[in-house]
Amino acid sequence: MYIASYCHIRQQTLTYNGEVIFKGNPGNLDAFLTDAFQFLKIAYPKFYKMDRLSKLGLLASELLIRDSTAKRECKPDQIALVLANAHASLDTDVRYLESTKSMASPSLFVYTLSNIVAGEICIRHGIKGENAFFVQPAFDADFMAQYVNQLLTETKNEMCLAGWADVMGEHHDVFLYLAVKEGNGIAQLHTGEELQKLYQSNYGSVDLQS
Repeated sequence: MYIASYCHIRQQTLTYNGEVIFKGNPGNLDAFLTDAFQFLKIAYPKFYKMDRLSKLGLLASELLIRDSTAKRECKPDQIALVLANAHASLDTDVRYLESTKSMASPSLFVYTLSNIVAGEICIRHGIKGENAFFVQPAFDADFMAQYVNQLLTETKNEMCLAGWADVMGEHHDVFLYLAVKEGNGIAQLHTGEELQKLYQSNYGSVDLQS
């Protein structure tokens, strides 16, 4: 199994395979998400109605999938999705709870499940393969590598969009990547060790918990 490409979103900076694609002004995550969406010229108006977690997931997945040769060669039910984070949907839960003090927001309530981000990604990109969402204290590279490798080995899935997507307040930490059976793209081995290196790449001095 191989890692074909990867993407980070941290400190209001969007990177693809280690290259900075878009950098926002510090201090306002919501503004960054809108600016990055418009910068990428994504024609998908539903984006504006999503919660922060779904917006982060969609931005990262867009970079990974839209230029993917593997995606074009796979049927919808041959593409898997495996995500994890630490805060589940808590960022949206807090916002929804605040809204109930005046009038509960139905648009926020829709996103009070952590795996809604997976659903939004699947809808956007027509993904119909296996999918899973895990809530863990921190990104577990060994677990992710083992789970995705087993998925690609034991099912008909030929490709997997996987990784970490977490947000709480202004804190945001996204690391998504494409795992494939055949070596293409950057073609790094899909192992826990390589995933950990990529997860931490370009951000050696950043406190990922802040």
